[in-house]
Amino acid sequence: MDPDTSHSRPRWLGSRQQWLERLALWGGAVAVALAAIVFAKASDAAFAVFRRAHDASPWWPLLLTPALFALLAWLTQGLLRPTRGSGIPQVIAALDTPDRAFRKQNLSLPVSLGKLGLTVLALLGGASVGREGPTVHIGASLMYMIGRAFGFRDPRQATHFLLAGGAAGIAAAFNTPLAGVVFAIEELSGRFEHRFSGTLLTAVIVAGVVSLGLLGNYTYFGRVSATLPLGMGWLAVLLCGLVGGLAGGFFSRLVLAAVDGRPRWLGRSRSAHPVLFAGACGLALAVLGLVFGLGAFGTGYEQARELVQGGGGVGHSFGAMKFAANLVSYVAGIPGGLFSPALAVGAGIGHNLAVLLPGVDPAAVVVLGMCAYLTGVTQAPLTSAVISLELTDTSDMLLPILAAVLLARVASSWVCHVPIYRALAERLTAAMPAPAPTTAAPGP
Repeated sequence: MDPDTSHSRPRWLGSRQQWLERLALWGGAVAVALAAIVFAKASDAAFAVFRRAHDASPWWPLLLTPALFALLAWLTQGLLRPTRGSGIPQVIAALDTPDRAFRKQNLSLPVSLGKLGLTVLALLGGASVGREGPTVHIGASLMYMIGRAFGFRDPRQATHFLLAGGAAGIAAAFNTPLAGVVFAIEELSGRFEHRFSGTLLTAVIVAGVVSLGLLGNYTYFGRVSATLPLGMGWLAVLLCGLVGGLAGGFFSRLVLAAVDGRPRWLGRSRSAHPVLFAGACGLALAVLGLVFGLGAFGTGYEQARELVQGGGGVGHSFGAMKFAANLVSYVAGIPGGLFSPALAVGAGIGHNLAVLLPGVDPAAVVVLGMCAYLTGVTQAPLTSAVISLELTDTSDMLLPILAAVLLARVASSWVCHVPIYRALAERLTAAMPAPAPTTAAPGP
């Protein structure tokens, strides 16, 4: 009989099973990072094609956007239905539901590939969606499948792989390793297992190193030299926290109402004619673009970056317009996430509030608006704070950002009582078919 490996090696080295789990997670983190990079490049290329069409004539989106929205709604009617929306609710629901059939349905290889391809197609049509939420979905799906391939099929083990995949996805998508860890703790699981913390952190680091090696050391929105002194500066914290939190909570409440079929006419149209409804949403987005310009389409990254860097080319209508563009894109039921578009709306809100605060650095107000609105949408203040800090490299703004996101979390909860991702995940699990009743054995 072979000796027990747990007694034949130092305890700190761990068992052979633990090392197999670590190797599977680290290899999966490499796969997630590579998938995130491919996804990012494909998304950028797709939107570049849309932009060329828009530059050729701003009337082209009136045809292109509704057609692709309708196509996406049709393609996601059956097997690919789990690819709709952000993808984060599917991961949360899979973490909460150890049912193997549910996890397979939402995290299979066709779903993972479909999420990537269909989100790229959405950006080709100019949809106002992001790729970070879908990257979380793809990362969790890849890691879950890799874990099963290595023999880790126990529900508890699968949870480890789902958490690590989601965290690695957000880290690779934004090049923000710390945000990946915080996101896994705060948003995905709501809990943290001490024994698994080192392995999770290492998986995030591996994904970050691969992204760093292939894309270089970059800051998503560039480095921002912004400070917020006491006095009028801290009035910006109060304004951004309250306005951003209320606006984000209002957005989440509108999305959840649409998902629940409210108002009734919207619910009837969405359920009875999903393809036509998606096409109508695409037409509404195209009209916004015709009136307000290219900023209505895509992630809003370029406009947000310009505002963060202090550029003056973005008008004061951008925040409200992008809010409407994000809303019609999400309720259409097509694949796509919320993170980047939410940051763009927040930047627009900060740009507007900066007008009310003369003498305060406008870039600082824009950063506060970004983190506050993202908190309002997600009700995940730590994730929003860390993402904003890592995206802009504004360590001097740590205390104002933390204060703004805490205010925004409270303000958002006044409007939307349940965080949007958690609420959508609960609707997914509630829609699961009830287990078949067991038949009592006949008596003697």
